[in-house]
Amino acid sequence: MLDVLVVGELNVDIILNQIDGFPEVGKEILANQMTVTLGSSSAIFASNLSSLGSRVSFLGKIGNDHFADIIEESLKTKGVETDFIIRSKEFKTGSTIVMNYDMDRANVTFPGAMNHLSAKEVRDDILTEAKHLHVSSIFMQPALKPGLTDLFQRAKEFGLTTSIDPQWDPKEEWDVNLKALLPLVDVFLPNTTELLHLTGADTIEAGIDQIKEYANIIVVKDGTNGACLFRNGNIHKLPAFINHEAIDAIGAGDSFDAGFIHKYIQNLPLEECLRFGNLTGAINTTEAGGTTAFESIEKIKEIAQSRFAYTI
Repeated sequence: MLDVLVVGELNVDIILNQIDGFPEVGKEILANQMTVTLGSSSAIFASNLSSLGSRVSFLGKIGNDHFADIIEESLKTKGVETDFIIRSKEFKTGSTIVMNYDMDRANVTFPGAMNHLSAKEVRDDILTEAKHLHVSSIFMQPALKPGLTDLFQRAKEFGLTTSIDPQWDPKEEWDVNLKALLPLVDVFLPNTTELLHLTGADTIEAGIDQIKEYANIIVVKDGTNGACLFRNGNIHKLPAFINHEAIDAIGAGDSFDAGFIHKYIQNLPLEECLRFGNLTGAINTTEAGGTTAFESIEKIKEIAQSRFAYTI
């Protein structure tokens, strides 16, 4: 029995660091460092959740090319089961160019095959293999988004717990029916910016107030301010674990999700889930990219103890 089935986008990240300025049309600048690695919010979440010790499988769509090979091998190396990944002969594997500037970045994404994964391809027999369903990046997957409510309805009918991280909307339309979807989502995991755009609110508290009538657990990631959790009418906040020598923040939110869900599926207290999410988000920033710091559980424990005085 799988702990978590992750349904989401798959792409490679081409990360450029030490860039001489910002690109301008008609001009060329240099980057002094490049890394080609497993990308996508969903894949970072799945990889790091697996490294923490949960049994994870992935369902996504990729092409039949070299980037697809990189993705599958990277996931397998992290212990993620890849039997449900769909290889397309029609579409190429997605890729993202990440231009990294200190703790911020600019991305350009070619969606490729991940534009074409539909909810119908998440078959009932696959859902019943898992205890928990997690979906990320709903706005990056236009074929999946219309069927989300049905997908989560089926998951709940089969007894799965569920979570979703909406991620950024590249079109900035934020067109999702939260009133229909969130009653089926046990843990809703936006960051502050996403929550405010989705609700039209000006503050975290006001955003939560907009959706609390039909949401279950709301967890809002707020960067170096930590995170807050809404449940049963109450908002609980915990401070972040601060890394004063952060390398970058690529994937920090996904690593937070991995830490939170790793504890959540063990039925541990929500405050413990929140604190562990803050920890894994901070661990992410100790090395470049979204998965490097999560090479193994031994490495995770060592970083937690040496950098944040936290014993796992």
